[in-house]
Amino acid sequence: MVLISVTRLHLRAPRYLPAFLWHNLLTIWQILNTPGFLSGKLWRDEYGAFWTLTAWKDELAMRNYRNSGSHRQAMRHLPHWCDEAAVVHWQQEDSNLPDVSKASHHMVLEGHFTKVLHPSVAHVSREIPHPISAKAIALHPLKTVSA
Repeated sequence: MVLISVTRLHLRAPRYLPAFLWHNLLTIWQILNTPGFLSGKLWRDEYGAFWTLTAWKDELAMRNYRNSGSHRQAMRHLPHWCDEAAVVHWQQEDSNLPDVSKASHHMVLEGHFTKVLHPSVAHVSREIPHPISAKAIALHPLKTVSA
């Protein structure tokens, strides 16, 4: 079984964008180099929310990524920077990434809302708008060269 992980983050103010993008770049580098990462997508929806969709060999691989390095450092800023934050995980038989519609569907039905210090009305009411368009950036594990 493959673990699929989806996150959705919405920044509460444009002033957080430069720092968010810097931390995002560092966490992308980390994810590409994490054992057990299979593939992923990143996109920003028309509401300004940042989505991450990743496939993992198993839950342990995803947790090793989530709880270490650049990702762990970035996560401490989430409650301050975001007014909406949600995550969902599920298992599936194959390693094919679901499309944006399926990822959004899982998020709406099963998403866990993360604590933020300045929640939006949508976050408080547990609403996640369905992204209409999504030009995604594909992520693939970096191949290491053995000596």
